[in-house]
Amino acid sequence: MSDKKTTSATQKPKEELVFSKKNYQLLIISIAIVVVGFILMMGADGDIYDIRRTLIAPMVVLFGFAFGVYAVLKK
Repeated sequence: MSDKKTTSATQKPKEELVFSKKNYQLLIISIAIVVVGFILMMGADGDIYDIRRTLIAPMVVLFGFAFGVYAVLKK
């Protein structure tokens, strides 16, 4: 006996995705947060030691990566 689910009409095993739709949505959101963080790091002005570049942007990127881990581990 197989552990895979079968449908009565076709009798083929039903393939299940590794992640749910919600996991993929959260993962896309986390990628967007990381991209925003990198855009904040680029900046437009010439001041390289700006608080936005040295503190806020890296925190946004780290939050994005942490949110991505949460998105993968959420059940």
